[in-house]
Amino acid sequence: MSSDTALREQICLLARSLFDRGLTGGSTGNISARTCDGGLLVSPTGTSFGRLDPGRLSRFDQSGAFVDGDPPTKEMPLHTAFYDTRSSAGAVVHLHSCHAVAWSMMPEVNEDNFLPPLTPYAIMKLGKVKLLPYFRPGDPQMGQAVRGLAGKRSAVMLANHGPVVAGKDVEAACNAIEELEDTARLAMLMRGYDARTLKPEQISDLVTHFDIDWEQ
Repeated sequence: MSSDTALREQICLLARSLFDRGLTGGSTGNISARTCDGGLLVSPTGTSFGRLDPGRLSRFDQSGAFVDGDPPTKEMPLHTAFYDTRSSAGAVVHLHSCHAVAWSMMPEVNEDNFLPPLTPYAIMKLGKVKLLPYFRPGDPQMGQAVRGLAGKRSAVMLANHGPVVAGKDVEAACNAIEELEDTARLAMLMRGYDARTLKPEQISDLVTHFDIDWEQ
């Protein structure tokens, strides 16, 4: 099995897992990953994470030219913005996960640090998540907003829309975006309660111990 074939199957397997557990529904969400030759494999436009076909994924070469497969997601500017600004990005995942979207609507949310420090794991996997304003789906300005972060964030939350996460590979990106959704769910569950969050010194300890890119 070639590495390209294995990657295609891994993308579809992980996407199906996200779909089966209700983390993105219908034909929402998109996913991409770097190939060993520097190109990209991308989920096609209008497709369901539950029914991706490995042989029909959109394929781009290392120069960014479309090579074959079905037409790609309309959110390509969002994906390429992460790849162009973060050299460590090997995959990008975008979902319409319910609790993250719900938390993005809450008036108390910190735009510069979207997730409250409820557990260590979102800090470890995501660093600080930037809340971006609402954009029309497919609007190239989403990509420009990500580029404006100059590669300093591995994850953003599109207000009233959904999270986008870049990771070193497709498994890492999927794990991180699941952690984002889990933390947003906890935030919604704890809303209105005087929850004990992690203390600043505990956050600092995590950042130091795990060498987390924690923009101040």
